[in-house]
Amino acid sequence: MSSALLARPGAVPVEGGSIAAHYGDPLREQRLLAEGAGLVDRGDRDVLQIPGADRLSWLHSITSQHLDRLADAAGSEALVLSPNGHVEHHLAIADLAGTTWVDVEAGTGPALEAFLQKMRFMLRVEPALVTASWAVLSLVGPTAPDVLLAAGLAAPATEYAVAPLDQGFVRRMPGIGDGGATVFDLVVPRAEVGAVADRLGASLAGVSAYEALRVEARRPRLGVDTDHRTIPNELPWLRTAVHLEKGCYRGQETVARVHNLGRPPRRLVLLHLDGVSEVLAGPGTPVLAGAREVGRVGSVVRHFELGVIALALVKQSVAMDAALTVAGSTAAIDPEDAPAETDDTLAAARERVRAVRSATIGR
Repeated sequence: MSSALLARPGAVPVEGGSIAAHYGDPLREQRLLAEGAGLVDRGDRDVLQIPGADRLSWLHSITSQHLDRLADAAGSEALVLSPNGHVEHHLAIADLAGTTWVDVEAGTGPALEAFLQKMRFMLRVEPALVTASWAVLSLVGPTAPDVLLAAGLAAPATEYAVAPLDQGFVRRMPGIGDGGATVFDLVVPRAEVGAVADRLGASLAGVSAYEALRVEARRPRLGVDTDHRTIPNELPWLRTAVHLEKGCYRGQETVARVHNLGRPPRRLVLLHLDGVSEVLAGPGTPVLAGAREVGRVGSVVRHFELGVIALALVKQSVAMDAALTVAGSTAAIDPEDAPAETDDTLAAARERVRAVRSATIGR
């Protein structure tokens, strides 16, 4: 299902995908999202509808989030975990007028729908995969609220708040980039994507620009920044998608045990890479300390200000100032990812980042 926005001038598709990677100038598009506002086609995400009187209590019982009292016109994030606590699905949720909407990582919708159908039992819920009919657009940037208001649309003021559209809805999500880039997800009829884009009037930005700011904000993607061993405690999702005072869901024992011990096996960090290679490392590429494998990278992007950066899951034992490499490139952990008890190593960590970025500029 190629997006209608792929027909717009300058559109270059994601390799093997149905949406635009960029519209001719990826770095300019990143700056647009960071400093102004741009519309990103994220129509490859899968969308599900779940109507039914029991939908919220049912989702509460099978996910990591507290959902049974979710208010109308409100949203959240949630996880579906394996019995051993490994992340299987990441859900972005909106509840509106008696229907719960869920959008998930591209390609994961059929498996999630199959799981939900298996868990229905005799409850009043009707989960359905509706990706063929509905698409996700993201309006991103510090002036995004002004764009919505100028188009006569509501701009929800708080994170996860939801407002109805003529068809579909708009949901405010946590910001990306350095925090100044507000994100509004619009779920609209797929047939109306072009018309919605025209109504908003915002410049188009490719998904690669969104990805660069997402990585800067340390917001992971399922299946890219996670692997089959990932547990919520290793990711920011422990704060956004897990309710730690809620029990009795699949995988909860692992989450609670690791949280109480206070030391998950790995942690998510932002890496700065020297950019020695024109080809970016792919998800799963090992992070090395000398000859020893100490982690794996997920998303690797070229950022308009920071150079080549990546999200990586690394072992807890990896020091902030460790000399790391990824596919032959020198790498350094961003000092902002230091736990409180390692404050005395920050100067060395900052020096390593400066050295890596200087090497990039030198090339």
